[in-house]
Amino acid sequence: MIKLTFCLRRRPDMTQEEFQRYWRGTHAALVAERADVLRIQRYVQVHTTDLPGLHKSLQARNGGAPEPYDGIAELWFNSFDEIGGNDPARQQAAAELLEDERKFIDLPKSPMWFAKEHVVVG
Repeated sequence: MIKLTFCLRRRPDMTQEEFQRYWRGTHAALVAERADVLRIQRYVQVHTTDLPGLHKSLQARNGGAPEPYDGIAELWFNSFDEIGGNDPARQQAAAELLEDERKFIDLPKSPMWFAKEHVVVG
């Protein structure tokens, strides 16, 4: 399995609540509708939560680390061969998701990468 990890920062004009509501509702439905054509095997949203002061304590512990991401999207694919390609339906579905991502994600501040998992526990 190949996993795409996308660390999300919300657009600066959105609150965390607005971001999470849009991502979990509107965008999640769009991904689910396009999962087959994009050959997504699994899609998980990890929403950042905070207890008062916890993130500030973690940042201080790490010597002033940057603000946490607003969330992480994880998408699993069977292989690199199933990602991208010249299939017009896949290209259209990917373009539609990117168009929607621009509505709630600060894309230049949201890194993404492909990786293989190495499970240590579990």
